[in-house]
Amino acid sequence: MQMEQLQKDMIAAMKAKDKTRKDAISALVSAVKKLAIDEGCRDNIMEELVDRAVLKEMKLVKEQYDTCPDERAELKAAYGTTYGIMKEYAPVLMSEEEITEYIKTHFSEALAAKNKGVLMKAIMADLKGKADGKIINKIVAALCE
Repeated sequence: MQMEQLQKDMIAAMKAKDKTRKDAISALVSAVKKLAIDEGCRDNIMEELVDRAVLKEMKLVKEQYDTCPDERAELKAAYGTTYGIMKEYAPVLMSEEEITEYIKTHFSEALAAKNKGVLMKAIMADLKGKADGKIINKIVAALCE
């Protein structure tokens, strides 16, 4: 996802007077800009950086949705809508089969040592923003047994 596309979509939502969509996209734009400043690349924002920021924001909204009490139905619905909008901008993550195949081909030596800590550190560095960390952890645990 390109930063320019996010900004164009935010402007389109503003013109359409779609406050919910504008707020969700605005949160993504803010997260991307903050991450870019933290990384020191405010002028040239890479696609990988945008993807990481989108995934991080999605995770935060998902946590809000999950922890919201059922009595607050309108708030929970708002979180669900925001999550749905953010999901449109999320990168496609690798499936369990693709992750397993990637680990077996690229980390066969580390896999033979069955050192989960070292293996996780190397894999997460390679697959950051491309796969869900929980799924990677589950696969590595199964392969190291």
